[in-house]
Amino acid sequence: MRQFKLLGVALGAALLVAACGGSDDGGSAPAPAVKFTGLVSFGDSLSDVGSYKVGVVAALGGGTYSVNGIAGAPGASSTPSKNWTELIAAQLSLPAPCPAQTGLNSAAALGGAVAVIDFPGCRNYAQGGARVTDPVGPGSAAAPVNSALGQLTMPIVTQIATHLARVGGSFGGTELVTVMAGGNDALRVLDKLTADATAAGTSAFGNALVSGLVALVPNPANQPAAAAAIGSALQTAAASGASTTSIVTAAVTAASGQPGVTLPINPTAIVAAASTAAATAGTSYAKTTGGPAAVLAMAQAGKELASYIKTQIVGKGAKYVAVVNLPDLSSTPSATSQSADTQGLILNMVIYFNTMLESELAGTPGVRLIDAFGDLRNQVANPTSYGLSNVTIPACNLNAPANGLADPAKPESGTSLVCNASNLKAGDTSRYLFADTVHPTPYGYKLLADLVNKSLVQAGWV
Repeated sequence: MRQFKLLGVALGAALLVAACGGSDDGGSAPAPAVKFTGLVSFGDSLSDVGSYKVGVVAALGGGTYSVNGIAGAPGASSTPSKNWTELIAAQLSLPAPCPAQTGLNSAAALGGAVAVIDFPGCRNYAQGGARVTDPVGPGSAAAPVNSALGQLTMPIVTQIATHLARVGGSFGGTELVTVMAGGNDALRVLDKLTADATAAGTSAFGNALVSGLVALVPNPANQPAAAAAIGSALQTAAASGASTTSIVTAAVTAASGQPGVTLPINPTAIVAAASTAAATAGTSYAKTTGGPAAVLAMAQAGKELASYIKTQIVGKGAKYVAVVNLPDLSSTPSATSQSADTQGLILNMVIYFNTMLESELAGTPGVRLIDAFGDLRNQVANPTSYGLSNVTIPACNLNAPANGLADPAKPESGTSLVCNASNLKAGDTSRYLFADTVHPTPYGYKLLADLVNKSLVQAGWV
């Protein structure tokens, strides 16, 4: 996941808030402790163990979404960092997870594409940017936002299908299967909301600008022709990708040639009114259409994920499935740096996703739902009880020169994917919660692994 982009409009309180439940075992009775024969993981960047540890990413000493520590890499420590799936594997005395697929579709500016390679013996299918169903996740070459890196973003539904194809169509029943996803769905839903709200505002700005300039034409009989001429000039400038200033200039120039218009035209008041109309239209869209649609889209994603777990994992023979719900993304530095309305929307999106996931999985045998949402909220509210020293600031310097994926002109493009000892912030960051604006530090992953392990013990699985 990358960080959340700031919405350019205010988001109203028209969104409904639903209660989110805690951990559950799907209604099944605790099973006797078992000796797991393997670990199979489906998910996104929070479970990714190195899908993109190739090309420019590997050259920069990165590969996982945290503080990377890979022996021999630039700025690396001697002890490799581990995410929660690796820690769980070690606790269960299972082989270290390896990525089921690696590669990048990077743009030439980032070193170009790196061949996609499948590793049939590896069982960690998680990939940074992966969504539940849609193959176009944040960071993919096809995504409209932050696509230069060219992440593979294989969705969860495809990850599961790939595994089933490798193992003959069914799980053995003695694997521990982990599932954690949804964050990238939230990012893309917010991207769409931002784009749609901006489009509504842009349309309102243009209409108000044309109307204001047409009002300068003294003879009403000439105003329809003036509106057509001014509107055409505005649309031509906009279609060429011109700046707002250039668009306004084109419209004013067209207005200046209309009969009876007093010259020179001072468009300041007209532009101000058009800007107000744009903000009002964007806000209205977010309140009445975009915001509620975003929440419902996340509920649908939660329902789809639950369906895949029931039909394609449990339904295909898995007996031990640990489902980690979506952490409270509104508590991340990415979200807390934004408006209260945006934070509220993100919270509602997560709540609806988790609520639907929980309700759809209720009663499913062999499923253990783990409450990362509640645990992250507790970590942020009570950091010292978790041994945390900082829960608000990223440990990584996301715009450091050594971070080759960071663009100083776009701070949101910085990612912990290439964060290591060479580009950490000064001081002791070992007990920071966040590596970047959304991903945990190695210590944060340890806390998540502890939560998962505790839940597996409570289920009687270990």
